[in-house]
Amino acid sequence: MNDAPGGRPGGRVDDDRTPSSAGGAVLDAPPVGETPQPAATPDSTVAPRVRREPSHWLSFLVIAAVVVALDQFTKRYVDANLPLQESWPRESWPFRFLHVKNTGAAFSILQNQTLFLTIMSLFGLGAILLYFWFRPSDHPLLRWALALQLGGAVGNLIDRARYGEVTDFLKIPHWPVFNLADSAITVGVATVVILLLFTSDKDRRQPAPSS
Repeated sequence: MNDAPGGRPGGRVDDDRTPSSAGGAVLDAPPVGETPQPAATPDSTVAPRVRREPSHWLSFLVIAAVVVALDQFTKRYVDANLPLQESWPRESWPFRFLHVKNTGAAFSILQNQTLFLTIMSLFGLGAILLYFWFRPSDHPLLRWALALQLGGAVGNLIDRARYGEVTDFLKIPHWPVFNLADSAITVGVATVVILLLFTSDKDRRQPAPSS
């Protein structure tokens, strides 16, 4: 019997090379009996965290501070120049100034609940700040709306903490007397609702300019 080259009978060549090593590149093969797993891909459904630019914080706080300053200035001016329960100009005008004291919330609801309203105001301030910090959107209108709410809440909280009541002085027909802080809160809340209802999620996630 003749032996073929390679030491194997029948002319078989003993070649221990694998296809991966023959080509000069080593390929990792899965263990026997296991199914190869696809490579992990980033989860596209998870929204990226919005970067908080220092200028965004600055504009947010400046708007809130302006609201507080205007609110406190107008309230103290009315306290000093318009007697309580007095109106200017005469009552026949559709828009006028009417000096009243409010022991309740915005637009004279929840009267004589100063302690409760003070505690709720503090919770509200915390909620506004947390939402601004963690919100998934950096739309400039949303930032300004939250600043209006923050300034209005602080303005009324100052009155409750100092005097136990809030000065209201703006009167329009068929509406309770209110002040600038109430107006800022109302405009801010309405703006947030409009953004949520009439803008797409993609638009709200667009990066805002550094202003």
